[in-house]
Amino acid sequence: MANPKARTAKTSADEQTSPAIESALRTLEAEAGGITALAAALQSDLGPAFVAAVDLIRGAKGRLIVTGLGKSGHIGRKMAATFASTGTPAFFVHASEASHGDLGMITADDVIMALSWSGETAELKNLINYSRRFRIGLIAVTADADSTLGAAADVALTLPKAREAWHNLAPTTSSLMQLAIGDALAVSLLESRGFTALDFSALHPSGKLGAMLKFVRDLMHQEAAVPVKPLGTKMSDALVEMTSKGFGCVGITDARGEIAGIVTDGDLRRHMCPDLMTLSVDEVMTKNPKTISPDLLASEALEILNASKITALIVTNGKKPVGIVHLHDILRAGVA
Repeated sequence: MANPKARTAKTSADEQTSPAIESALRTLEAEAGGITALAAALQSDLGPAFVAAVDLIRGAKGRLIVTGLGKSGHIGRKMAATFASTGTPAFFVHASEASHGDLGMITADDVIMALSWSGETAELKNLINYSRRFRIGLIAVTADADSTLGAAADVALTLPKAREAWHNLAPTTSSLMQLAIGDALAVSLLESRGFTALDFSALHPSGKLGAMLKFVRDLMHQEAAVPVKPLGTKMSDALVEMTSKGFGCVGITDARGEIAGIVTDGDLRRHMCPDLMTLSVDEVMTKNPKTISPDLLASEALEILNASKITALIVTNGKKPVGIVHLHDILRAGVA
């Protein structure tokens, strides 16, 4: 018999959770509305300014200086990090600290991108004046094109006014929209420069991203460690090779040294018979096996292994085997 106290406790918990979920949904609805409005603006009045901002940043000989205060400052720090990690040299300058010597970090070759939802952040005044005095490109990210910041800027990215999630007070929707326009700029810039996964890996050598951007050549076993036998080999010899190398498979090569097939544990089970060991590999192997290039990303190799439900892949240069990579090698590298 069910415990009535347990049912009462569950009902009570559900009732307590419901307002929280409703609040969360209202927040997400408000923020989604802001992103929708931003996307619509990019296809309308905001579009030309966005293109101009991309051109101004791309044409700069120096770096992109991102600045802001309060929540805009926090968003600006993240934006600067995203730009820097995707091929646009950038760093963050605190709007208040700029007036106490940090203006010296900014050169005439740089471009400034200043974030202020109202466009009237008092701490930005000295930075705006500095940019005008030394003719430093200035991009405004604001909701008011006629504000002090918007009017002074070379390019004003005027974001559509949107409802904040709580009483239209605490920066929520507006912060998300600033972050989104920054991401949009960063991706547009990296794509316009032809920035690739190889470039990305050079800037992310450590951590989870670094692991995901390793190449098969960094993880594969090579030379004598690769289990291979030529066509015509007896299965008894092939099994010794499989067992000694420990990958659960052996690649089969033709007279040119190119991969012709593979014998796996699965092939052994499918061809199990009393005279299996006397057969040649030609009769047991799977022809035209899946292979990968040493220049493939390890994360892509993992996808192939998972999709094919196998644990090892022969690595080939052209059609000649040069290595083998096992699922465990990829997992140990921290790719998954």
